[in-house]
Amino acid sequence: MKQIEALIRAVPDFPKLGVVFRDITPLLADAGGFARCIDAMAEPWQGSSVQAVCGIESRGFIFGAALAQKLHAGFVPLRKPNKLPPPVIAVDYALEYGTDRLEARSDALKPGERVLLVDDVLATGGTLAAGRTLIGKLGGVLVGASVLIELAALQGRSRWHSDLPLQALLQY
Repeated sequence: MKQIEALIRAVPDFPKLGVVFRDITPLLADAGGFARCIDAMAEPWQGSSVQAVCGIESRGFIFGAALAQKLHAGFVPLRKPNKLPPPVIAVDYALEYGTDRLEARSDALKPGERVLLVDDVLATGGTLAAGRTLIGKLGGVLVGASVLIELAALQGRSRWHSDLPLQALLQY
């Protein structure tokens, strides 16, 4: 874990004063580090019969697609509004100042398909909760969620509201 963590750059006061931004681009640029990261994120899900990995736009696509490959599963992108042709199924969710939406093709999952939800960062938990709801609307059976980084001080895990596992590779 130390090797992976060493590839994540802390950027103080970005995007605003008092925030420490976790820049994952050095990790993505390091082939060995990224491979170790994906191996570590996949490990808890080996043998769980994951059939599809749903990755949340945009950086959840990077980790989700790589995890899908590692787990021999399909990949389903959960997109921001108006990026997919209809028909789509959507879930609106609250942000600190307003709302947003996640969408997926209405036929993206087969009924009963076992799904892993993936994103890069768990902050306040709203996006992950919306992904969980969207997977249910699509007929998927959620087996759990995986994130690279959990920002524990923001208490996003408390919005998970599930007895399903939520794995975070790193916590800050």
